[in-house]
Amino acid sequence: MYIDTHAHLYLDDFKDDFKEIENRLIESKVDRVYLPNIDSSTIDSLKALANRDPQRYFPMAGLHPCYVKENYQSELDLVQQEIESGFHCAVGEIGIDLHWDTSFEKEQKEAFEIQILLAKAHQLPFVIHSRKALDITIQIVSKIQDGSLNGIFHCFNGTLEQAKKIMDLGFMMGIGGVVSYKNAGVDIVVKEIPEEFLVLETDAPYLSPSPYRGKRNEPSFIPQIAQKIAELKGKSIEEIATVTSENAKKMFLVHQ
Repeated sequence: MYIDTHAHLYLDDFKDDFKEIENRLIESKVDRVYLPNIDSSTIDSLKALANRDPQRYFPMAGLHPCYVKENYQSELDLVQQEIESGFHCAVGEIGIDLHWDTSFEKEQKEAFEIQILLAKAHQLPFVIHSRKALDITIQIVSKIQDGSLNGIFHCFNGTLEQAKKIMDLGFMMGIGGVVSYKNAGVDIVVKEIPEEFLVLETDAPYLSPSPYRGKRNEPSFIPQIAQKIAELKGKSIEEIATVTSENAKKMFLVHQ
C-alpha cells in the first residue's frame, strides 16, 4: 500500500470526475491521502472531503505562504481555531515562498513561526512549503527545534547539504513527480538520502511525474514516483512503498 502525504483533492480541479479519481487511487493501492490546506477559502471543502471517508482522507489546517496577505492575522486566527478543534492531523501547508512575490516576506516569516509554535503547542507535525527559501525555512525550524518538532519539507528539491541539515533536524522530505524530471537534479540528491527520511507525495493537481508532466496530477500516480525512487536506490518498488508508508504513519501518529 502507498500513502500520498500531500494532495489538494478538495480543489475544483477534481470536482467533475472525483469518483473516477477515487477509483483510480484505490486501484493503485493508495491507502491514505493527506490534505494540506491553503487558506480560509479552502478549509470547508477540505473538511467535507475528510468527513466523506475519514479512514482515507486526513485533514490539515494551515495558511499557505503564497496566501499571506494584508489579512494574514485573521487567517491565522482561523488556523488556530481549526487546530484547537482537534479535527486535523497536522499544521500545513505553511512556510515561505519567494518565487513570485517578495512583498510579504516579513509577514510570511512571522506567519510561519506562529504556525510552527501552534503545531508545537498541540504536539502536531507540520508540512513545509519552501520555494526559493529553503535555507531560510531550515534556519527558522532550526531556531525553534528543541527536540519536539517534526514534519515534512514538502516538494524537496534542495542540495545534499540541505538534505543533511533537514535530516539533522529529524524531519522528512516529501518526494513527488519532480524526481522523475530529467534535468531537475532531484534524482541525484534523492539517491543519496536514506529511505527513512523519505515520504511520497503528489501535490495534486500540480507537478505530475513523467510521462504525465503538464497534465493534472492525482494520487494514482504515486506508484510512478515510488518506481523512480526504487530505480535510484536499487530497491524493489515494494520496499519503497513499505518504508515510505511506515515513515508517513510515524509522522502522522496522532491520527492513526
